[in-house]
Amino acid sequence: MSDSTIKTSEATHNDPIMDKLEAAKRIAANGGEYWMAREIQNVIGYAKWENFKSVVSKSIASCREGGIDSKEHFLGTRKMVTIGNGAKVEIDDFFLTRYACYLVAMNGEAATHPEVASAQRYFAVQTRLQELDRKQLNYQERVRLRGRLREATKHLHSAAAKAGVQEYALFHHAGYLGLYDMGLRDVKKKKGLKPTDDLYDHAGRFELSVNEFKAQLTEKSLIQKGIKGQQAAQNEHKRVGKIVRETVHREAGIYPEDLKAEPPIKAIESLPKTGLGDQISN
Repeated sequence: MSDSTIKTSEATHNDPIMDKLEAAKRIAANGGEYWMAREIQNVIGYAKWENFKSVVSKSIASCREGGIDSKEHFLGTRKMVTIGNGAKVEIDDFFLTRYACYLVAMNGEAATHPEVASAQRYFAVQTRLQELDRKQLNYQERVRLRGRLREATKHLHSAAAKAGVQEYALFHHAGYLGLYDMGLRDVKKKKGLKPTDDLYDHAGRFELSVNEFKAQLTEKSLIQKGIKGQQAAQNEHKRVGKIVRETVHREAGIYPEDLKAEPPIKAIESLPKTGLGDQISN
């Protein structure tokens, strides 16, 4: 059973309405999920399409009032269906994204249609689970990039040793001066970190990638140029750091020291698995 299947099972929580909403979900060719309005109508207790269409119209208005393009979430369509006497008639319908379904549920009349409350809970929970998935992917990528930076630093140390570096603290200080235009202590202070915090454990994906590139570029330069001596190696580390710094600013419009610190990777790796109740209450 996949993680997504497990999460879906948790989200429905043995609620028949939520189970039906999950079963009504469709997957588009690009992998995106959507629902059909007429199927949602039947699940949440609206007997007449005209009444439910009014809820959809209110939801479209809510979407627009929120400054969001409603056409990205509500797509009108028409289709042929067979009625009781065998004749075919054309009826209107809507393709709905998850966000559209959430708005429809929130605009539904829960007082007269008790199924609406389950729909509100289902789409709210699923939206929360998606947010957690995105966060988890970000955490995993940070862990992966942190490992790549460790490996790049090992190779840089090897190249620095061959260049005659003995004072590694001074060598790395030069790199910080080049990339951040300040020493490590001041970088931490600017980012709101404690002196004992590990800068890279609090770095986001982009900052980790920038530091990895700086380490790899410095290693390559030390080797190719045959640089020898402590001071010469420090100067090269600082020079490469400045080049990377200016590239980041030119292309991203920000300096590395201004990148926001994130929760420590070590804490992320040890986060407990939360249940559905915890996810809803957060």
